[in-house]
Amino acid sequence: MNTPVRTLAVLLLALSSTAAFAHEFKLGPLKIGHPWSRATPNGAKVGGGYLTIENTGTTPDRLIAVSAPFAGRGEMHEMATKDGVMTMRELEKGVEIPAGGKVEFKPGGYHIMFQELKQPLKQDEMLKGTLTFEKAGTIEVEFKVESIGARGASEPAGGHKH
Repeated sequence: MNTPVRTLAVLLLALSSTAAFAHEFKLGPLKIGHPWSRATPNGAKVGGGYLTIENTGTTPDRLIAVSAPFAGRGEMHEMATKDGVMTMRELEKGVEIPAGGKVEFKPGGYHIMFQELKQPLKQDEMLKGTLTFEKAGTIEVEFKVESIGARGASEPAGGHKH
């Protein structure tokens, strides 16, 4: 196979695999991008959840609750470093999603804590969860379980995260 044809074949394969990584959900003006979690070792009682929420509307909304059948409860937390000390706190009032803005739940920042895990989270599983917003209501999403050491969502060819 000559080089241009081989390059095109590799590019098409990479683009077709991107669809396997990308999963988005929409609830009114809210776009929820690639919910994911890390695999957990057997016996782990907590796991993390990550995603992006974009508000294309003209009024702010607030993520007020998270639940999942694989966990006893879900909480929203924030990690921050102040004066060289890392802290983590529960966000009992949820997280505001500003009008026209985007909030990222990622390791080291806002994140979901799945407490009282009922099962280990295994790489490549798709696990259902529910997000509840103050104005937009409730939506079911699926969290893709990445590797135990994942630092971010799967990164397909081209370096675009979904």
